[in-house]
Amino acid sequence: MAPVRYTRAPNVYSRVQYENEEDGLLTVAKELTAQSTYPEYLPTWNKKEKYEPLKFYEHHDVGLKADPSFPNLLPKGTATTKNITPKLGVEVKGIQISELNDSGKDELALLVAQKGLVVFRDQDIASKGPEFSVEFGRYFGPLHIHPTSGAPRTAAELHVVYRRPDAKNLFENRTNLIQWHSDVSYELQPPGTTFFTVVEGPESGGDTLFADAAEAYNRLSPAFQKRLEGLHALHSGVEQANFSKRGGGVVKREPVQNIHPLIRTHPVTGQKSIYVNSGFTRKIVELKEEESEYLLNFLYDHINNSHDLQARANWLPGTVAVWDNRRVNHSAVLDWDTSATRLAYRITPTAERPVYDLKDLNTPDVSKPYVGADYTPSD
Repeated sequence: MAPVRYTRAPNVYSRVQYENEEDGLLTVAKELTAQSTYPEYLPTWNKKEKYEPLKFYEHHDVGLKADPSFPNLLPKGTATTKNITPKLGVEVKGIQISELNDSGKDELALLVAQKGLVVFRDQDIASKGPEFSVEFGRYFGPLHIHPTSGAPRTAAELHVVYRRPDAKNLFENRTNLIQWHSDVSYELQPPGTTFFTVVEGPESGGDTLFADAAEAYNRLSPAFQKRLEGLHALHSGVEQANFSKRGGGVVKREPVQNIHPLIRTHPVTGQKSIYVNSGFTRKIVELKEEESEYLLNFLYDHINNSHDLQARANWLPGTVAVWDNRRVNHSAVLDWDTSATRLAYRITPTAERPVYDLKDLNTPDVSKPYVGADYTPSD
C-alpha cells in the first residue's frame, strides 16, 4: 500500500493546546482572538456537532449553462485578465464576484473548469461576513461540512485554515511541509468549483501551489494512458479522523473510504485528468500492493514534481482563488518564520460522483463508512 501521507507540522493547527472550552465548544484562546482582524472567521470545534454520512445526489454543473463569451463575468472595458501560466490559471481584476448575477456565476464555473484556477484580486467577499460566503457558495452545489476542521461559530459550512502566531519549530521533524492533495477526495462526491481566501496573512509567504492533473494526463504516452483506463483507486478519510482524535479534536462525521476511477472525465470540458493525490489516495484496487505502490508513486511524482505543469498563487490582500478540485491538486506553502498569523477559509461546493465515461454521470451510489480495527468510532 502506498505510504500514508496525511501529516501536519507540530504546533500549527493544534485543536486544544491553547484553546478555551465553553459548553462543549472549543475556541481559539481569548488573547489570540483579541489580536485578530477578522475574529468572526476564527475556527471553533463543537463537540456536540454530528453528521450522518453524505448521501448521493444528482449534480448538474452550472458551468454547462454558461455563455462562453463571459459577458457577465468579464465585461469588456471593466475586467482585465492575465494568464498565470500558458495552460493553468488566469488572474482577473476589475470585477467583484460578490456582485455577480446567476449568469455571471455560471460563467465563473465555466472559466474555472477551462482554466483550472482563477485568481480574483481586490475582492470584498470576506468583509460581508461568513454567512454571505455560505449563501454565495451554495449556488454551485451543496456545501461540504468538513468532518474534522474548525469552522466559524456562525457558519459550519466554511472550512477554516488557521496558523496561530505562536506556531514554532515547524521543521523540527520535516525537511519540507509541501503536502499535495485534492480536497476531501475520499467523499463519494468530492468538491468541484472551490473558493479560498486568506483574510490575515504574512507580508510575504504562505502561497498556494497548484498542479494540473489534466495536463499531467496529456503528458503520458498513449500506451500508458490506455493502461490506466479501467483502474480505480481507494481514497480514505481514516487517517485524517485519527489525526484529529490524537490532537484532541473532534470528528463530526465518521470517516469514509470510497473508490474512484484513476482517470476521471470533467462533465463540462470533457477533459480527462489523473484523479489520485498523495494526501488521501491509498491503493489501486485492481493491483497487488507492490504494483499499486509502484504506480501510485510514479503518478504522485509526475504530478507533484513536474513544475512545468504547475502554478503558484500569492495572497495579496483581497485575493480570492477559485479552483476546480476535479482537475488540480494543491499544497499550502508554510515558508515564513515570523509570528504572523495566517487565517483563511474555504467555500467547498460538492460535485458529481467521479466517472471515467460521462454516460455513467449521476449513476446512483452509496458512500462507504469505514469499519476497521485501526479506527474507533466517536462517542
